[in-house]
Amino acid sequence: MDLRETGQDTTPAARHDGGMHHLDAIDSHTGGEPTRVILAGFPDLGSGPLAERRRILELEHDDFRAAIASEPRGSDPLVCAILTPPVDPTALTGVLFVNNVGTLGMCGHGMIGLVHTLSSLGRISTGTYRIETAVGVVPVECHGDGSVTVENVESYRFKAALELEVPGAGRITGDVAWGGNWFFITHDVPVPLVRPNLAALTAYAAAIRQALGTAGIRGAGDAEIDHIELQSPSPTPGVDARNFVLCPGMAYDRSPCGTGTSATLACLAEAGRLPPGVVYRQESFVGSVFEAAYRPGTHGIWPRIRGRAHLTAHVHLVIDPADPFAFGIP
Repeated sequence: MDLRETGQDTTPAARHDGGMHHLDAIDSHTGGEPTRVILAGFPDLGSGPLAERRRILELEHDDFRAAIASEPRGSDPLVCAILTPPVDPTALTGVLFVNNVGTLGMCGHGMIGLVHTLSSLGRISTGTYRIETAVGVVPVECHGDGSVTVENVESYRFKAALELEVPGAGRITGDVAWGGNWFFITHDVPVPLVRPNLAALTAYAAAIRQALGTAGIRGAGDAEIDHIELQSPSPTPGVDARNFVLCPGMAYDRSPCGTGTSATLACLAEAGRLPPGVVYRQESFVGSVFEAAYRPGTHGIWPRIRGRAHLTAHVHLVIDPADPFAFGIP
């Protein structure tokens, strides 16, 4: 089943009619991190593979990406999920994720928000579904209690105990891992992961990302490591760890980060510190929690992330061609 069978409007509004451009969307948050699902009005991205459509979006429609995700309509932490017809006949829908600076391969909190949104619209019910992304088909489960489980893409540790010289911080150690996005994960944390330290943690994580680039350290296929995850024990009883994740656009993840939690599980699994099937509870910087576990894969692990989203708004976006900030603030 795909959403073309359930009333999904896949016809974009006219872009060059000299008038307003309209898009319909629903906003939600997952553990505090916002998601905007674009239901209709985004320009046509063709019918090729989702990775190809992602590239078309980047090359031909980055202005619309900025219009929906960036200020003044969006915000730095916002991730938008753009619905698009799937290629895989077993998939419910295709989706491309974007944020304030570009596209994302996958987004765990965004996928939870998307599934909750589709459930709220009556387009899906309790059960399991498959959703196609630019990095693969992702199985999801909509539970009766309103929570959502995402079985993320196969995740793995790429480099272990990597030493990195960070200006102003000295030598630190961390792992490079793939969880649908590329992460550098370190337990070398200069200050506690609490809200009063937000500015210091942001600056520290940004310095790590800059140091990775300067040192030429990249992920598989020469991919940029654009997410930085700081890890520490959690002070909350029954929770395994707290994280602070700096996303590519310099916003921190309010949720525990689905792809970051997946990358963490991959590192723990390879280190022999977490057996398959054992629940790992990951706390975000603001106190929300994901429950996660994994099953072994061929090249890494298959992580399962469970969380909860809540609707915040039904939105009709308007792009006024006379607006100097119609496509975002440069």
